[in-house]
Amino acid sequence: MPQTEQCDALVIGAGPAGLMAAEVMARAGRRVTICEAKPSPARKFLMAGKSGLNLLNAAPLPDQITTYSEAADWLAPMLRAFGPDQIHAWAEGLGQPLFTGSSGRVFPRAMKASPLLRAWLARLDELGVTLRRGWRWTGGAFDFATQDGPKHLTPRVAVLALGGASWARLGSDGIWRDHLMTRGIACTPFQPANMGFSVVWTDHMNPHFGQPIKGVRLMAGSQSLRAEFVLSARGVEGGGIYALSRALREGAALTLDMFPDLSAAELDIRLARRPAKESRSNRLRKALGLSGARLALVNECARVLDGTSLKALPLSLGAPHPMDEAISTAGGIARDELDDTLMLRKWAGTFAAGEMLDWEAPTGGYLLTACLATGHWAGTHAARYP
Repeated sequence: MPQTEQCDALVIGAGPAGLMAAEVMARAGRRVTICEAKPSPARKFLMAGKSGLNLLNAAPLPDQITTYSEAADWLAPMLRAFGPDQIHAWAEGLGQPLFTGSSGRVFPRAMKASPLLRAWLARLDELGVTLRRGWRWTGGAFDFATQDGPKHLTPRVAVLALGGASWARLGSDGIWRDHLMTRGIACTPFQPANMGFSVVWTDHMNPHFGQPIKGVRLMAGSQSLRAEFVLSARGVEGGGIYALSRALREGAALTLDMFPDLSAAELDIRLARRPAKESRSNRLRKALGLSGARLALVNECARVLDGTSLKALPLSLGAPHPMDEAISTAGGIARDELDDTLMLRKWAGTFAAGEMLDWEAPTGGYLLTACLATGHWAGTHAARYP
């Protein structure tokens, strides 16, 4: 039989949502214990910060709320209670000044997640929060596998913040879904979000893998944006693809406007000025200044060489890259299973937050913003739970 311990407030998962819930509850006077399956906390958060931690976005809050699509109305009160302005103040209160890039994305000046995480963990320690590493939730009520054998906790209140189902090696493996479903709690199936897509290339593309495609407009369904993306041996990935990934996942075709600042008529005029016998590549190079990966991509995808084709170049995509490689996931605990405080209707005193919930958002700061906002919301209401 597992050893049983009582505790006041339990958080399972030491990612951004869980740590935020723990901070809020501790500030409210609860004695908080965090259980984290991995040997160290917030591994996916640290990975996200390796190339510059995009913590939030500087866009007006109403515009940010719309990025959450059908979850916008649900998340709106949480984002208003603890959204971009509050997150900005919170980060700077941890000694991490922020700056806004030209894209509107907001980063710590340190351009890393580790200084912010160290300061955050130090604050939690000062608040009396206990962090138990290597404690994996195995189901039941609150059963855990630990290095010291099985343990069972009996908390007065709990917040689940175990992440989604991508980057399992960092801790977000989605196994918790099975634990909840055994309790009759419905979960929407996981799907990859903010991920790349496969493309079957011809051999002439091989020299260009790893190269960015810049200065283009990407279009999928009703969505359109100027952004760049990257060619790889497996297909395409990068910011422009991630921003459209939901539409592409749901079957929209991807087309590229290779010259968003020129009309189809102007492109036709420039092409017509070249000698008729000139090779296709030379016409594109000399008439339109194409070279390198951009030239290779046009040669790969354009059946007809004219302005209309170059303004809507079709790029045929295959399957999304595997879910475990996705930046985030869609799916999770169904909205109807939670009340307005994020408490599970079928499990009194147990709340949920972060990527466990059924919402998705594009990259650009929106993912972390919603994780922190839902963690703050769940922690606020859990702190008041009898």
